[in-house]
Amino acid sequence: MWLAIFIIGLVLSGATAFPLVSEVRLLTFVLHHAPAPDALVVFLDRVREGLLTTDTNYPFIAYGTDWLAFAHLVIAVAFVGPWRDPIRNIWVIEWGMICCVGIVPLALIAGPIRQLPWWWLPIDISFGVFGIIPLIIVHRLIKRLDSAPTAHSPIADRHTVDDHA
Repeated sequence: MWLAIFIIGLVLSGATAFPLVSEVRLLTFVLHHAPAPDALVVFLDRVREGLLTTDTNYPFIAYGTDWLAFAHLVIAVAFVGPWRDPIRNIWVIEWGMICCVGIVPLALIAGPIRQLPWWWLPIDISFGVFGIIPLIIVHRLIKRLDSAPTAHSPIADRHTVDDHA
């Protein structure tokens, strides 16, 4: 279940990176008609303006976010390995945990460089924080599964050997 939650999160995150312009239009419309912090509304209005201008004048720039979306979908597929064979593919879970941790320095370094407001950084960092939680749970479950006694007992193994002799 925890692995499914993580995979679904990656797929949704990727799928929502394709229609950025329409999503931000809808989001700003909703925020203008609902109680929302002024700083958030002003920032998202600026994001909408940037996306609209870029989409109108330089639509090829969105190709970069198409690749971002595709990367999320491909990464989600990588987690099918642990689903099918958790013990052999525990490294995928560990790799995912490293990636989640890497979100923190990326946000803290790239956010200010890209002139994001300081209060937006915890939102981006939360992807790593919330993403690592199901992976930690899955990792622990795989370790427990790996250390569990096998279904074979010495007596059952002896009967198998005798049957073939």
